[in-house]
Amino acid sequence: MQFILFWTFFKIGLFTFGGGYAMIPFIHQYAVEKYKWITDDEFLDIIAIAESTPGPIAINSATYIGYKVKGVSGSALATLGVVLPSLIIITLIAAFFMQFKDNVYVEFAFKGIRIGVAVLVLNAAIRMYKKLDKKLLSYFLILIGFLLVLFELLPVILVIVIGGVIGIIYQLVKARGEEV
Repeated sequence: MQFILFWTFFKIGLFTFGGGYAMIPFIHQYAVEKYKWITDDEFLDIIAIAESTPGPIAINSATYIGYKVKGVSGSALATLGVVLPSLIIITLIAAFFMQFKDNVYVEFAFKGIRIGVAVLVLNAAIRMYKKLDKKLLSYFLILIGFLLVLFELLPVILVIVIGGVIGIIYQLVKARGEEV
């Protein structure tokens, strides 16, 4: 099981360009759908926590999932698995960057990769939206959060914290039997 955990996150790290957000659909595919290490609800919670804690979202997610599957050793293996490919690739790129930085084909490749990354991030957003508890409050928070970030009225981290506080208040009120 530990090798499968490491290898799964290694593949995610190796074949996903564009950072943590681009990895979200693949983490979901493996952790929820294929291996059933976590549920859809747990996945949404992990993404929310991973986004609101320091560090890259993919690393935070891998760490949590690894811990849930195999404790501290699983946490370390999943984290190492998702980080190691980037470390190797960046080391290789750094070694040869000066030779290829002005190559037109390399520039074209990076432009193509950017488009692919945008599609992966949009795919992750759509998947998360489908799992969202669709209430008026959810739509309101999405709209307000989007506008605040789009127009740079508040830092992203503050929008996340405010959303978390509103979510806590909503759940506390709901638990007391008062429907919001």
